[in-house]
Amino acid sequence: MHERLDLDLAPGIRLAVERRGEASRTVLLGHGGGQTRHAWERTAVNLADRGWRSVSYDLRGHGDSAWHPAGDYRIDALADDVVAVVARCAPGRAVAVGASVSGIASLLAVAQHGPKHFAGLVLVDVALTLDVGSIDRILGFMTAQLDEGFGSIDEAADAIAAYLPHRPRPTDLSGLARNLRQGVDGRWRWHWDPAFVRGPQWAAVERHRERLLDAARRVTVPTLLIRGRRSALVSDAAVEEFLAQVPQARFVDVADADHMVVGDRNDLFDARLLEFLDTLDG
Repeated sequence: MHERLDLDLAPGIRLAVERRGEASRTVLLGHGGGQTRHAWERTAVNLADRGWRSVSYDLRGHGDSAWHPAGDYRIDALADDVVAVVARCAPGRAVAVGASVSGIASLLAVAQHGPKHFAGLVLVDVALTLDVGSIDRILGFMTAQLDEGFGSIDEAADAIAAYLPHRPRPTDLSGLARNLRQGVDGRWRWHWDPAFVRGPQWAAVERHRERLLDAARRVTVPTLLIRGRRSALVSDAAVEEFLAQVPQARFVDVADADHMVVGDRNDLFDARLLEFLDTLDG
């Protein structure tokens, strides 16, 4: 089974969801800021092949999901969406896999609802303490040319190549085209709502640290922290801090991967994820 759904969670909150596989065991896949559910395509196929149902979705304000009319992209709102998608699309409990900002949202959701709704938690290159310089670099890329856009898809590809110099520049730009929208002026702009990156939720991110620490202490389900070995966002000290707060957690480094672990080394990421899932009951 492979189907595309639109979930109307509340007025102004419509999420684009993709569900693959017919198994009773579900993995929820939440992408990072600026990405879409398509970032998980190869992982979703591999999960289905291994007897799991995958549910991936575009975050509010991203991809085919609606832009919130009031620009509500608070981390609490994203956490509420995690719970709502699980309730609507996952029979029984789900393993929440969250990359970057979706990892933070998943952590809060799992801490609040626990084993009643979640069988496990996987955080991808995100922790309780994050490098502020790396956050600024990510937001800098997401806001650059946000208003003026690009003259062509090739121009957007050049911008990504400059931002991710460790990745070969793709010759097939069809995947990139799905992340852009052409305006009436003929210029190409990123798919995400500008309010997502310009909102107050990104100011002084460190102020959330105590809350995240409290959430981590309340996580009781099996947990895996996956870091891109080349990423500067999550330091060794941040990994040690997380493992101290979530003693049942496991940790793996993915070689040759930066912050976008799944895109950099999907093969290694999937292998580590499936190894973790094999340890779970049911």
